[in-house]
Amino acid sequence: MLILHRPTIVTSEKVGTGTIVIEDGLIREVLYADAEDYDFRVSRLMSANPGAEIHDLEGKHVIAGGIDAHVHFRDPGLTHKADMYTESRAALAGGVTTVFDMPNTNPPTVTPQALKDKIRLAEERSVVKTGFHIGATNTNAEMICSLVREGDPETGVTSDDIAGVKVFMGSSTGNMLVDEGSALNKLFSIKEKPVLVHCEDEQTIRENLQTAVARYGEDIPFKEHENIRSRKACIKSSIKALELAIKHGTRLVLCHISTKEEIEMARAAKSNNPGIIAETSCNYLWFSNEDYPRLGSRVKCNPSVKSPDDRQALREALASGLIDTIGSDHAPHLLAEKDAVYTKAPSGLPSIQQTLPVLLTIAAQEEIPLTRIAAVFSENAAELYGLNRGKIAKGREADLVVFDLKKEFTVRAEDQKSKCGWTPYEGETLKGVIEEIYINGQKI
Repeated sequence: MLILHRPTIVTSEKVGTGTIVIEDGLIREVLYADAEDYDFRVSRLMSANPGAEIHDLEGKHVIAGGIDAHVHFRDPGLTHKADMYTESRAALAGGVTTVFDMPNTNPPTVTPQALKDKIRLAEERSVVKTGFHIGATNTNAEMICSLVREGDPETGVTSDDIAGVKVFMGSSTGNMLVDEGSALNKLFSIKEKPVLVHCEDEQTIRENLQTAVARYGEDIPFKEHENIRSRKACIKSSIKALELAIKHGTRLVLCHISTKEEIEMARAAKSNNPGIIAETSCNYLWFSNEDYPRLGSRVKCNPSVKSPDDRQALREALASGLIDTIGSDHAPHLLAEKDAVYTKAPSGLPSIQQTLPVLLTIAAQEEIPLTRIAAVFSENAAELYGLNRGKIAKGREADLVVFDLKKEFTVRAEDQKSKCGWTPYEGETLKGVIEEIYINGQKI
């Protein structure tokens, strides 16, 4: 038995001092100090279990391990820049104990066999709990519908092996653009799993890029990224996705929201379909178009970061509860790849190691209660994906993060666990030093 004694326990319902009892990898009891019988129950617990391991965590905070359902660990096929071992270590260093990997690897995860191969890789390499989304194409919608309902007897892949279905409704890495109406309607009719969408209108982006190339050639200023991957491209595609989700009653995850307009669209759509989930990334809560002159390609991601007004609208949506989940969209590239002209520099940021500290820092800046951080960091994702973890409650898997909210630190490149070895957050001062992490009650 392990007893975490007198930390400040953070859940979506309450922040308060208490004691967490862990046994056989599960949370057996959560006792709060504001209960009248707290001292009596703790005393009885200690005397009845003289061999228990007791960690005195007074002055520290404990939150459930993060559940990040939006990562790109690049494995298989792109392991020169990242792999499941290195990126899962980065996740762990950031307090994330469960990840769901996106399908745009090489080969893309668009078949049962590709999914089975990735499951095997995770078993061999990952140091956190790892699951996978299957990727949709214009030609595999029928197969995916069957797979999420019945599994695949030939490979042994079951419905439980699939976290969600990823649909790129805009350009993506690999040949995974889904733009045919019949395929989209089949995919949005899926009820068994969440459908996650990347929403940027392909035609709008192509036209914007042609205009920029005609003006600048290949060496386009990185500040033009916001105009190429424009708000219009995001809004146009998101309207289509939300309309389909309302039509079919889809459990839709609107991924990495970057504009204030999409926030208001999600708010309206939720009234017609409560199953719609609004996700954003810390990248959009922290950076804005004012960072392009300073960071250039290092803040180039898809969708693009937008204006300070968009960033503030997202922070307000985080505070109000309109944002349901945070997905890091952790997408590593080597600096040798990023340090190129605009048309050659790939989009994507390594960021998972900063997720919890960035959220804690924003919470302090905007006076957002820690209950909201617990909701978006783990609890809402646990509910969406049907996981028995992600919340500090009796009977849940004991995946926990201990941090010191009073301490600050400066992000350094040399501390990054990701294989790519850099982060756009380098030099930023963040709150909340992570001190201990537990997975299934075992200190990692």
